[in-house]
Amino acid sequence: MQAFADIQHRAEKRKGSAANLKKLLPRVKSPKQLLTVSDDRYLAMMAKVINQAGFRWSVIEKKWPQFEEAFLGFDVMRLSLLSPEQWDAYMQDVRVVRHWQKIKAVMENVAFVYHEASERGSFAHLIAQWPEDDQVGLMKYLKKHGSRLGGNTGQRFLRYMGKDAFVLSQDVVFAIQQAGIDIADNPTSQRDLNKIQAAMNQWREESGLAYAHISKIAAYSIGVNYEVEEIARWVEEPVA
Repeated sequence: MQAFADIQHRAEKRKGSAANLKKLLPRVKSPKQLLTVSDDRYLAMMAKVINQAGFRWSVIEKKWPQFEEAFLGFDVMRLSLLSPEQWDAYMQDVRVVRHWQKIKAVMENVAFVYHEASERGSFAHLIAQWPEDDQVGLMKYLKKHGSRLGGNTGQRFLRYMGKDAFVLSQDVVFAIQQAGIDIADNPTSQRDLNKIQAAMNQWREESGLAYAHISKIAAYSIGVNYEVEEIARWVEEPVA
């Protein structure tokens, strides 16, 4: 497998310098910082990434204050008390995207967050305490127990919350393939995901970098994922 130093060098060359590349890397929160995030913010980000799917992200971002108002600030306890009729009423609410599957996903994720918080003390404990070297396991858990949190949606959720997580954009997948790892162009099988996790773990050991930074550097070594960069401008904070 290709050494990560070679991938990083290629990315630095594409961006002009190591300093330029560093400025583009996402902020990563420590487990301690993740634990301070309230359950409503985790639920809100789930709703945001789910609603982005199939829409221009800028449209959802512009409309987001209305989402916050309509969904009661994503207060898990208050939302858990809504009746089925109240959830149905969101289909007539112009403040949100009137798409039942997306509204239903918020409803189901209220139950998911509520359950995890009841079991663990807060939903943050699930995210903060899950080992970074088993992101594939966390992705599987989110897909199984959450609603519409599989694939890249779940990965973006983790990234935007500050979890040290990779995102399998097209460029990242191509970089992994170029490094000599035999995976599908759209790696969704457990076999391929396990291969990706093993590669990320090895590159983490080689470089000492965060998984989120390894992922970004791999993407920049191939080209520019404009879609990821667009969302990064309003979600990710500068590197601390």
